Amino acid sequence: MKTKDWLAFIGLSLAWGSSFLWIKLALEELGPFTLVTYRLLIGLLGLLAVVAVQRLTWPRDPRLWRALILMGLINVAIPFTLISWGEVYIDSAIASILNSTMPLFTVVFAHVFLLDDKLNWQKITGLLLGFVGVLTLVLRNMQGELQSNVVGQLAVLLAAVFYSGSTVFGRRFVGGAPPALAALVQLISASVVMLLITPVVEGGIALPTLPLTWVALLWLGLIGSCLAYLLYFYLLKSVGASRMAMVTYMFPLVGVTLGVLFLGERLDIYLVMGAALVLASVWVINRKPAGS
Repeated sequence: MKTKDWLAFIGLSLAWGSSFLWIKLALEELGPFTLVTYRLLIGLLGLLAVVAVQRLTWPRDPRLWRALILMGLINVAIPFTLISWGEVYIDSAIASILNSTMPLFTVVFAHVFLLDDKLNWQKITGLLLGFVGVLTLVLRNMQGELQSNVVGQLAVLLAAVFYSGSTVFGRRFVGGAPPALAALVQLISASVVMLLITPVVEGGIALPTLPLTWVALLWLGLIGSCLAYLLYFYLLKSVGASRMAMVTYMFPLVGVTLGVLFLGERLDIYLVMGAALVLASVWVINRKPAGS
């Protein structure tokens, strides 16, 4: 990948990898549906400002509009809600680890549905390294007395399936759209859905009162949604679905590191080994083949 691609990759890793911590903090006051609604509305305001500054022209192709509206459901509203709901029952570190299974689903979807993103031994080797790294981090968290709800874990895994399917769908049907417009239409679609559903599910949309909740929502909206989806669509177009999906292998590394720095979690051999394997998997998948 080019230097610009690597910077976008690292930025997206940090933006989404840290979101699991902020989701957990916001859930102390808000329900998961309300949390996602506020997150989307704040992200939407940020993207409207970006589009206004860039003076982009709205897409006119109805097929592109339909694809982006669908992406708003399968790539934003549904997985955001599944992860937030899952974190009501499970630890944020476990959520980040489970969500990092996304590349395993993505390479299968990409191999089946895309002509320019087929499996090869380099990708398979990188995926296996990354998966072993994730398992190492899982083992690390299993050393304690952490109790995780099975349903919450399944919800986060299902979110990873939605992310992987929508990534391949986006590569195939919305790859030509400017990142800011693609992200904006997505969030408009997702916001409308959440504004309709949240009052029914949670009996209204509560107004946060705690300062920390507002900090979490601002981070999730402006960094975890606005900036993250700008980087997401850039990488999707620049490096492809399988390589872009590798960003999720960084989530456990970011999530566990934040726990060590801010929550006093332990630094041990499992963290070191897991981090090394995750970083090695990213390097293997993205390095240029010999002679290219």
